[in-house]
Amino acid sequence: MNILQRMELWGDRHHPKWLDIIRIALGIFLFIKGIEFYNNLGSMMSMMENQVPFGSLVLIFMAHYVIFAHIVGGLFLAFGIFTRVACIAQIPVLLGAIIFINSKGEMFRPFSELILSVLVLLLLIFFLVVGNGPWSAEHYFDEKKAESQGTV
Repeated sequence: MNILQRMELWGDRHHPKWLDIIRIALGIFLFIKGIEFYNNLGSMMSMMENQVPFGSLVLIFMAHYVIFAHIVGGLFLAFGIFTRVACIAQIPVLLGAIIFINSKGEMFRPFSELILSVLVLLLLIFFLVVGNGPWSAEHYFDEKKAESQGTV
């Protein structure tokens, strides 16, 4: 058994149900942030132009990746579908937000976005290890699959 299988097995065995509430809230939060980024695409692009030294085509791809990762990944996290894949897709976005966008030295002002970005990154890393849990669509489909195989 390799390390990924052991990590997944450990995560499946040590997952209380209250963690699913946090996972669902994180997914909804990321989905809402994705919608906000979509509605403010122009201002997001201009902010990225000032912070990141890439060409305009790369910035367009990055902006659309951020929006796609937040919307689709947030929905996947909220419903508990491909939770680890959604976390892997979100982690580069949050790392970029921490390194490039939020590192202006304003960490200790009230309601700092840097603290929120670090918290979301830590939660994504946590759910990457732990997985989805009992209140997820994958768990529901796995139970249905086991029931159908048991009755055959």
